[in-house]
Amino acid sequence: MRIKSERAGALALLAVAVLAAPGQLAAQAPDPSIVVTGEAQPDPAAMTPGPEVKGFIAARSGNRMKVVAADGTASVVVLTDATRIKASSGLFGGGKAKPGADVLLNGLPVTVKTLQSGSELFASQVTYRSGDFKTASMIRNGTAQGFAEQTAATEALRGRMADIDKYNIKSTTNVYFDTGKAALSPAARMELCNAASAAEGTEGALMLVVGYTDSTGSDEVNQALSEKRAASVINYLQQQCRWKPYRMLTPTGMATADPAASNDTPEGKAQNRRVAVNVLVSKAIDGM
Repeated sequence: MRIKSERAGALALLAVAVLAAPGQLAAQAPDPSIVVTGEAQPDPAAMTPGPEVKGFIAARSGNRMKVVAADGTASVVVLTDATRIKASSGLFGGGKAKPGADVLLNGLPVTVKTLQSGSELFASQVTYRSGDFKTASMIRNGTAQGFAEQTAATEALRGRMADIDKYNIKSTTNVYFDTGKAALSPAARMELCNAASAAEGTEGALMLVVGYTDSTGSDEVNQALSEKRAASVINYLQQQCRWKPYRMLTPTGMATADPAASNDTPEGKAQNRRVAVNVLVSKAIDGM
């Protein structure tokens, strides 16, 4: 964006400045050779209210943030200098400096109020819970045990035991989905929180979430759908059931593999449209 002194708005402001302070030297006109780089952002007053976006931060790139909702849908929002960042204990600020966008870590569950300009969403406010930030920060920065990102617990245990990849399955909870859908039913939500509550007291318990589909649709569609269902379950477990991210193994989508029943009948297909939540404990520590 090249600054041009002949713009009417700039001339008007310059004239006002000269009239308001006749005893002062007038500011020099901008150098037309100066080129300002960066992404121009629309005036907030000219934007319309956008949707409220809830989910976890899946990726960051510059001033753009990808938020994945509980149903697996992803939204990209733009962070601006005007974006307010709010923790559960209240707005940062007061006597403290406003935090930068670096507090918005990958994996952090957030609620984003947006303004819309065309097809783009701009964040007017980002809210998160203080406890979630502490967890996300721990995963991001590591601890004395070597936790790192979503595979934190796995990495820590691998450092102490040679056979970490050998697990005992303590329990499996299956939740089911409508054809082609990744949204959780009320019954599924209750079952997930019950499973998380039961696993909470198991020493060293980790969760492995695996998504599946029936045989409807192409291989590509089913693979994407199985991953979307797994993401939906993980989001709900972490955000609503308060299962810690560092106790979650990397999820996977298995599409039509390992069917629970025959895909030749509607009843069988219904059993295959599922996500399996497996509670695992390494055999090396199980029973210790």
